[in-house]
Amino acid sequence: MGQNPNLALHRDVEFIKHLDRLGFDEAWVGEHHSCGSELISDPALFLAHVAPQTSHIKLGTGVLSLPYHNPLWVADRIILLDHLTRGRIMLGLGPGALTTDAYMIGLDPLEQRNALEEDVDVLKRLLDGETVSIKTARYELVEARTQLRPYSNFELGVAAVASPTGPRIAGKYGAGMLSIGATMSALTPDGVDTLGIHWDVYEQRARQFGQAADRSSWRLVGPMHIAETREQARKDVEHGIDAWFDYFQDVQAAVHFEVAGKTTEERINFVVDSGLGVIGTPEDAIQQIRTLQDQSKGGFGAYMIMTHEWANWSSTLHSFELFAERVAPVFQGQLESLQGSADWAATERGRLGGAQVKSVENAIERHRRETESVSS
Repeated sequence: MGQNPNLALHRDVEFIKHLDRLGFDEAWVGEHHSCGSELISDPALFLAHVAPQTSHIKLGTGVLSLPYHNPLWVADRIILLDHLTRGRIMLGLGPGALTTDAYMIGLDPLEQRNALEEDVDVLKRLLDGETVSIKTARYELVEARTQLRPYSNFELGVAAVASPTGPRIAGKYGAGMLSIGATMSALTPDGVDTLGIHWDVYEQRARQFGQAADRSSWRLVGPMHIAETREQARKDVEHGIDAWFDYFQDVQAAVHFEVAGKTTEERINFVVDSGLGVIGTPEDAIQQIRTLQDQSKGGFGAYMIMTHEWANWSSTLHSFELFAERVAPVFQGQLESLQGSADWAATERGRLGGAQVKSVENAIERHRRETESVSS
């Protein structure tokens, strides 16, 4: 709060362009309509604006709040975006995280998750080319169909936070799962393993509906800010972590995402000590992801950094640079062959170095003989 919102939106655009240059695989953008801090009301429109300014990064609605919309128009718009980006789009869906958003359109928060299950079924049929006639409490479709077929077999993902709704839907359709609550297990009063529940429900539903339970399409989400030292990282986040905590403690009615602490130091300690996120070094980030790998009991496909603006603009960019440089390669198999090449070269250094010295000596001697021969 208190920042120029127009500048903030354009900074978001520059941020995704930065990720694109660093080689990040994906950027996901959510949908929010209230509470004053999360400014992007239409992720598809925002991504359509960003797409021509980037070259390779895939762009996802993370997430589009499907119960707020008519599924026919969602299908039409995402197909259009799929064509305009030539297959770089991903469709992430959720029930809507802000109860104030639902309240403004007369949608009972108690019905949001049921509505999501109902609407994903309709949307999936439309995307598959079916003609759909249905009447629900929120809309009616009469022989509805999309006139344009998708450009690509774009990925469908469903958010999973606290309830089993997301994993149920994702499993039913063999869709990707976005575990927004991946690092939240430590925050639950009874220590419930949210991550384990997500996968168990997903796997059960996939089996029930004849889908493959594919861990490579499972994305785990958590916040991070990293710097060269832990001390520097903690200093960096003093810039904005209080505003982030104030938002979750006093503004957004997301009681499933309880955070604790009143002073800046208490809040930083809470993030680190609870395991909610990382405020530290690249090595701390690596350890966090390895911990999640172990907790997932089988692995997952991608780690997604929840953006938060804890730090100022330059420190935020540097954090993601460090992640791309020092963290991502550890998990993408980019370092082993380099280390292997270095180890092999080290073992051969003495022998090959001696041969090189001998080669230089031979060249000097040959040149000396040739010079003497010309002189005489």
